[in-house]
Amino acid sequence: MNEIIADVLVIGGGMAAGWAAISAAKTGARVVLADKGFMGTSGVTAPAGPNHWWVPPEAELRKAAIERRLESAFGLADPVWMERIIDITWRSIPEIAPWYPFSGDGKEGTFRAGLRGPEYLRALRQYATKLGVTILDQHPVLELLARQDGSIGGVAGYDRLNDRPWNARTGAVILATGGCAFRSGLLGSHNNTGDGYLMGVEAGAELSGMEFCISYSISPVWLSTRTLPYTGARYFNAEGQLLSIPGWDKPRDYLCKLADAFRSGPVYADLHEAPAGLPAVVREIQPATVAAFERRGLDMFQDRFEVKLFGEGTIRGIGGLRIVNDVCATSVPGLFAAGDAATREHIAGATSGGGAQNAAWALSSGVLSGTGAAHEAKKRRKTLDRSEKLKPLGGAGLRPSGTVKAVDRKAAIQTAQKETLDLDKALWRNETRLKSSASLLDKAWSEIRTSLHGEKLETVSARETAAMVATARWCNASALVRKESRGMHVREDYPQQNPDYQSRIITGGLDRITPYLEKLHTTEALS
Repeated sequence: MNEIIADVLVIGGGMAAGWAAISAAKTGARVVLADKGFMGTSGVTAPAGPNHWWVPPEAELRKAAIERRLESAFGLADPVWMERIIDITWRSIPEIAPWYPFSGDGKEGTFRAGLRGPEYLRALRQYATKLGVTILDQHPVLELLARQDGSIGGVAGYDRLNDRPWNARTGAVILATGGCAFRSGLLGSHNNTGDGYLMGVEAGAELSGMEFCISYSISPVWLSTRTLPYTGARYFNAEGQLLSIPGWDKPRDYLCKLADAFRSGPVYADLHEAPAGLPAVVREIQPATVAAFERRGLDMFQDRFEVKLFGEGTIRGIGGLRIVNDVCATSVPGLFAAGDAATREHIAGATSGGGAQNAAWALSSGVLSGTGAAHEAKKRRKTLDRSEKLKPLGGAGLRPSGTVKAVDRKAAIQTAQKETLDLDKALWRNETRLKSSASLLDKAWSEIRTSLHGEKLETVSARETAAMVATARWCNASALVRKESRGMHVREDYPQQNPDYQSRIITGGLDRITPYLEKLHTTEALS
């Protein structure tokens, strides 16, 4: 088995992973990045056009931007974190200029807020390579490895290219594995199965904000192509009648009305009245959106077309691994989290940070975690004992607790999808529905934990199945504990916001989930 030695190992290949690797390498650390796919094409950034939270360094402008976002955060965001994220984003994006062809802003300047996903990730790969980062494509990580003191000292995975196991001994690990869309069909999300959440919790880390996972993209029924064009859409039923759908400024009402419309039959989008400049913007920063229509001989701004909702789960939701300091460390020594693998409550509160905020978070949390992990690794460089036995931490799908037998993985994934993404269960939560979902998810998890085991490359699929079911359980358990309605989390049986729940819902545990409330720190409470 090939063992790799590194100061910092980054798991993932998207925006957060790229910036984490770059940030760590800039300190002089030996950095390895391992991705399930190919760094530059896997993940939700690759087919998208990420727009960043881009605010010039003028005090009044930044203060106003933060205050606007705090209004939609429902008391769970932190203005100090927001200011930090805006500043890091502003300073970092220009760094990729040698590899990214920025467009003009129409005012003799450069447009840097919105980037084309494929070219953005290619630029990050080139930047990381120039800094000496070793990139391992098609090297999914299966589990974390712990030192005798409980700190994270390495990873174990499977090399798809050479059909063999691999492992790494490292000073620190960054989980930048993305969120979990439960295989909803959301473009670019097939690999986003919650792997980082599962590995983190197995190591003893906690999750935060998992109840805030009610987010959907509306796209053509045949393919999810992200949401930007639909801000200017009108909707019609099969008889051609105009549907009364609220604007995007009321996301909850918007989703509920669309859900009602889908119950009655097909829904069609019409972009005839979209803003005049939108077609050019979409073609510029979301080229995959346009291509999906052109392949079918359609003009998305002239032809009416059928649409559907694609669940985004924790990708455009809020929840993820709980971070305990300003360099995105988890509560487990040597383990850091970035991007959608980490909670975004600090900057988004209880409302989706989709678009500008999430992109800025992915970039900035990557920068912060890279710096933090490199510092942690350097403390351990002199004591990196290659003879020290590392303890493997992976369970479900790797080391079943009972007798190995065939498990219907497709049925398990379908259970996770239904109990998490189904519009009736997601948009109209209540005690009865949530407890029913908990029972079904617990049953699916019990079978996986007891009997699921993969051999060789099949282990990757087994772990993905386990991670999706585990993530669904954490989302459901957190929603049960938050007995109020706040932001994207709405309970029919608790329709009002309750000041007692101006707290984080911290979730942990595998076979037994133990969610609890964590009061906000002073700066957060003031927000």
